[in-house]
Amino acid sequence: MENKLFFILVIVCVITHIIRTIYEILKHKGVLTANKLTFVIIFTNMFALWVSWFSLCSLDANRIALPGVIQYASLILVVIGVIVFLVGLFTIKTLESYEGDLITKGIYSKIRHPMYLGFILWLFGWPLYWDALFSFVISLPFIANVLFWRHLEEKELVERFISYKEYKKTTIF
Repeated sequence: MENKLFFILVIVCVITHIIRTIYEILKHKGVLTANKLTFVIIFTNMFALWVSWFSLCSLDANRIALPGVIQYASLILVVIGVIVFLVGLFTIKTLESYEGDLITKGIYSKIRHPMYLGFILWLFGWPLYWDALFSFVISLPFIANVLFWRHLEEKELVERFISYKEYKKTTIF
């Protein structure tokens, strides 16, 4: 039963990543614009992605057998990732359709994309915490996918804000 649930959760993760990537591409090409409907769809999609990801790692039957210190260090990465994500979210106060000026204060004075960085940290750390080999392996294309989303957003921000190129020089990620 656990193997079946694990497989279902992996499929949910893959499908939600695909949906988010299609959305990002269509948004980048100007086919879609962020509005309340797209927000609800993408928020629901991302919620399904997060829940499935955090659930599937504990069900992974393929174990790595990492030393405890690495497991707990990876748990610290996850906690840092969640904190960085939430601080970024509460600073910008939206997941989509931000129409204001370039935010360069708070966490955004150091990190350009704290929500993506947080997401990557928990994608990396959570399977290591659970000793979940297959989950760790599939986290790698998921991380590449998040980096692709970030790449598309960077292109948009360079076009949208004159000062963005200079801002990039003073921040990481």
